[in-house]
Amino acid sequence: MKVKVLVTPKAAVLDPQGAAVRDAMQHLGMPEVESVRIGKYLEIEVGAGSADVESRLHGLCRDLLSNPVIEDYEIQPTNL
Repeated sequence: MKVKVLVTPKAAVLDPQGAAVRDAMQHLGMPEVESVRIGKYLEIEVGAGSADVESRLHGLCRDLLSNPVIEDYEIQPTNL
């Protein structure tokens, strides 16, 4: 099974990296860009087997791949 994990800053958290990219995009001729949020994208391939693999993936995302205080994550299965 392959899953995609998207980690993004929470909506209430300032994203200085996204703001810098937005400013650069506006400076380079795209003044209509209003907002940019920078996050992480991961593809994880997991062998078939355990029934609780999804709950363990959530645990890894919460404990290792994201900072739950300032980031949200989303797991998207690509094929089951």
